[in-house]
Amino acid sequence: MQQVLTQLCQRVRAARESGTTLFIQGGNTKAFYGEPIATRFSTPGADPAAAPATGQKNAENAGAMTPIPSENILDLSAYRGIINYEPSELVITARAGTPLSEIEATLAQKGQALAFEPPRFGAASTLGGCVAAGLSGPRRMAVGKLGDFILGARLLHSSGEVMSFGGEVMKNVAGYDVSRLLAGSLGSLGPIVEVSVKVLPIAPCEQTRRIDIDEAGALGLFNTWRGLPLPLSATAWVPAESRSGTLYVRLSGSRPAVDSAIAQVGGDALSDDAAAAFWDSMRDQTHPFFAQRPLWRIAVPPTTGTLDLGPTLIEWNGGLRWVSTPMAASELRSKVQACGGHATLYRYDNKPADVPVFHPLSSALERINRRMMEQFDPTGIFNTGRRFPVVQG
Repeated sequence: MQQVLTQLCQRVRAARESGTTLFIQGGNTKAFYGEPIATRFSTPGADPAAAPATGQKNAENAGAMTPIPSENILDLSAYRGIINYEPSELVITARAGTPLSEIEATLAQKGQALAFEPPRFGAASTLGGCVAAGLSGPRRMAVGKLGDFILGARLLHSSGEVMSFGGEVMKNVAGYDVSRLLAGSLGSLGPIVEVSVKVLPIAPCEQTRRIDIDEAGALGLFNTWRGLPLPLSATAWVPAESRSGTLYVRLSGSRPAVDSAIAQVGGDALSDDAAAAFWDSMRDQTHPFFAQRPLWRIAVPPTTGTLDLGPTLIEWNGGLRWVSTPMAASELRSKVQACGGHATLYRYDNKPADVPVFHPLSSALERINRRMMEQFDPTGIFNTGRRFPVVQG
């Protein structure tokens, strides 16, 4: 693997010298996420369907988009493999190109898991891409976000040198925690080459309950349950016709704790297979609801009531709302911001140029973010325009 890493370093040095922009890629399962950077490589009159499979083809997001040319791709998929795994220390360290499936299979042998349940989006999904996207799954409401589990990382700097941050134990995480800053950075600070992640044991008992209830009723239950010592590990309210829908509640813990919670939560039990299939559809976003376009990912305080923005799927005990609506972005974001939240244009077919994917930051926060990117990548060769639209002029 050292030879692979050396080649990546050489590639970055060459790109810096020539002023070539590089777009970081692993399993390429999250090409849809972020600003549509591939439009800058579109060829007038080109047929996207005839383009080669390499590069970032994002047909879901823009019909006339062509893939990024191979010479502009920094592919980390070959830099893979688990470097160190200490089950007793609850820490695993692996290279960025390691498939999530390989990591999860290794952890499962020891009765452990990635507690934040990162979306996989396909078999090719990698650890590096998982961290760069910063997305967490259904269990995030109970255990925390992906960034909370990053203990250390190695980053390929735009100079072609590898930088190390953090470590493999909490006591090594001191000072400015750059390793956790990488979560959700979308490669804007540089390619993640190695990551150390905290893992957790799998709960000895788990059961999912199903309750037929409308949206307001589900939100009311969330408010009630927050004041009770229930072993909730995931909740999801899925809409049906009108305001009716179904609430799914996952309970995880010891057998006595789960049995006690069932008596308080009520509902009907799902079989283990049905429950696994449902939560996988939430985690990997394969449930039919996620096929709607445009699809907004809205984070609000969990106590927020119904938003009345359009068809809505609710996760994280009310803290995450998936909304499909043709409402103007400015109007939607204004309503969400008034609730103390923010909205990401998560999936779309065609996006107006003046609508950013991510909720606009205040001018001060945007300056801080851009200055951070400049410090790590002063020549701007990594994933330019993926996190923020490119500033012209």
